[in-house]
Amino acid sequence: MTKPKYIKWFEDVSKSDIPVAGGKGANLGEMTQAGIPVPPGFVVVSQAYFTFLEVNKLRPAIHKILSSTDISDSDKLNHAADKIKHLMAKSDIPREIVNEIFTSYHELTAHHSPLSSGVPVAVRSSATAEDLPEASFAGQQESYLNVIGDANVLQKVKECWMSLFGARSIFYRQQQKFDHFKVGIAVPIQQMIQSDVSGVMFTTDPISKDRDRIVIEAIFGLGDYIVQGVVTPDHYEVSRASGKIITKNIKPQEIMEVKSKQGVKQVKVPSRDQRSQKLTDGQISKLAEIGKKIHQHYFFPQDVEWAMEGSSLYIIQTRPITTLDNKSAADSSSPALKLSSSSILKGAPASPGIVSGPVRLIPDIKKLSRVKTGDIMVTDMTTPDFVPAMKRAAGIITNRGGLTSHAAIVSRELGVPCVVGTTTATSVLKDGMIVTVSGATGEIYLGAVTPVTTQTQSSIPTLNLPENFKTATRVYVNLAEPEAAERIAQKNVDGVGLLRAEFMIAGLGVHPKKVIAEKKQKEYIAKLAQDMSMFCKAFFPRPVVYRATDFKTNEYRSLRGGDKYEPVESNPMLGFRGAFRYIKNPDVFNLELEAIKIVRQKKDLNNLHLMIPYVSTVSELVEVKKLVAASGLYRSGTFKLWMMVEIPANVILLDDFLDVGIDGVSIGSNDLTMLTLGLDRDNQEVASQFDERNPAVLWALERTVKTCLKHGVTSSICGQAASEYPELVEKLVNWGITSVSVNPDAIERTREVVYYCESKLISRL
Repeated sequence: MTKPKYIKWFEDVSKSDIPVAGGKGANLGEMTQAGIPVPPGFVVVSQAYFTFLEVNKLRPAIHKILSSTDISDSDKLNHAADKIKHLMAKSDIPREIVNEIFTSYHELTAHHSPLSSGVPVAVRSSATAEDLPEASFAGQQESYLNVIGDANVLQKVKECWMSLFGARSIFYRQQQKFDHFKVGIAVPIQQMIQSDVSGVMFTTDPISKDRDRIVIEAIFGLGDYIVQGVVTPDHYEVSRASGKIITKNIKPQEIMEVKSKQGVKQVKVPSRDQRSQKLTDGQISKLAEIGKKIHQHYFFPQDVEWAMEGSSLYIIQTRPITTLDNKSAADSSSPALKLSSSSILKGAPASPGIVSGPVRLIPDIKKLSRVKTGDIMVTDMTTPDFVPAMKRAAGIITNRGGLTSHAAIVSRELGVPCVVGTTTATSVLKDGMIVTVSGATGEIYLGAVTPVTTQTQSSIPTLNLPENFKTATRVYVNLAEPEAAERIAQKNVDGVGLLRAEFMIAGLGVHPKKVIAEKKQKEYIAKLAQDMSMFCKAFFPRPVVYRATDFKTNEYRSLRGGDKYEPVESNPMLGFRGAFRYIKNPDVFNLELEAIKIVRQKKDLNNLHLMIPYVSTVSELVEVKKLVAASGLYRSGTFKLWMMVEIPANVILLDDFLDVGIDGVSIGSNDLTMLTLGLDRDNQEVASQFDERNPAVLWALERTVKTCLKHGVTSSICGQAASEYPELVEKLVNWGITSVSVNPDAIERTREVVYYCESKLISRL
């Protein structure tokens, strides 16, 4: 039998096959091979889509339509999208592709339902471009449930291809300068699970970042309604360490989505079940165990879709949680901000942060233009069409939805505080009313409520200071998300003290050694330089200190091709990372250095500087300096080389490190605290002992700052501690630190703390 050219069965696909199977298809195959309970199926690979375009000569016609369309005009854009989809709809799928889809579908039917003329399947879109983050515009490509019969399956495959040229998809690719014809689409076709209960699972809490919490949300019926936010799900939390169910929040459900003869329909949940718990405690525990297995397999927190038919649990999809930052479990275990008044409404916390503003009620999509910058958007639920307004909003509140509703996912990616599932927000809140949204607790407060921290003993008063006031000690910001750069640059901030490389590298999606092996360095460097430029342009001429990659081996393994190049380490936190990795793999480090050169020399953005993380020995620093100089980057008045101080050896031998010749240091308080106290900062069991204010850590901080003063070298801090503890900032300023780099939400308060401390110092003179 001839081997299929356009079809791959799940068991023949792994996570390294994203270019042919897309993200969904590759992960379904990877889980199948790992023994995770995945419904069987196959993938119509991306080459089928490209062949369809080629045979029907669609590229020139589509290019002509798009090149003559003003995509900023929504009417013209929609008209262009309709024309392209009409062209694709009337084009024939090549016979060879048709035959392979029919044969594979009949094989799936014969194996799993031999007496049936067709097994129900889910036909789902799976984009293949790693640098097209699907989650950012949830719902761009189509998926179809309960499709029965080979002709119907074939039609839905074509409709998935057509959805790549929906108006939103075209607009997004154009904005991001993606080549419309380099983005492909694969189509996984999977046996349909007729879910009695379905939902999502996060193997790390996406709100608190607590790595011990497995979060499960569940609804009756098919899973579409949980993503769309049509119903508010049950919410369960399980301790990874103990396996105990910590939290159960049961929500009533009146409607659900179920299969129909062809497709799906909405029905009422039987009245006896409307207020019942969706999963038994035993099923919650069993699902959590599957989640632990998936997390361990991928070495990275996962966002998992699951379904239960009868008593059998199945995994439908998994993807990395894209909205986690570098904040550790220990960091996030600190008490949340407490507000000084009673809430008027409560829902589910969906995206952390506290913000105040006027309520803007949006009853339907036609009213989206009412949302202005700084408004709190209040609506029943959101859809992909709401995204432009969501970007303008300061906060978002919905009646319906859970942690994986569209509103929750997009809000987290935009960094906008969000509360979902309030049930009555659109009736309780009135247009123009000033409210405060706490996205970390799910509470809504009347008026502009001032947050006060409960975990510190600082006696620093609230100050009435002029806008954009300055301090001698610079206040920098820690950033990772390119899209946030322009917004944060508008704040009273002196620059970027920590630009994390990891988010940009993860966005590229492929292991750098695989890039080198495939000779795609130019494209990789260009994309990295493009992301760096977004920060440098937004903050110019203020400095942007780029910290070179500090991925651990388990994080590198999660990138495409990573399993081929990375060892499996028992403790990656203390493994192959930082400066030692650059010395061993200079070809990989050179990709970053070349990107820096492009930004500084070709884009003329000379506010970009370099910081080296995790330097264990003085000789390592010497070798890394040689690599930087060999690339053509030389220390000067406009190019500074910094080193992270995050290992006790850095503190003990700081004089020797500084003698090698660097321009500044930045204290990474997370790792420095971990290594000083001997506490794994990712281990929830010891999180209560993790405290940057421990006397041993304070000694290390003071010694670092004062040694830098003695040598005339700048000193900074970029760990979580400066954002959490105002009294620690006061100590650092008194010791003579040059700058403090904090999270975006701590900029204003930190500037006030610094001003207060400096005023006290001046008064003593």
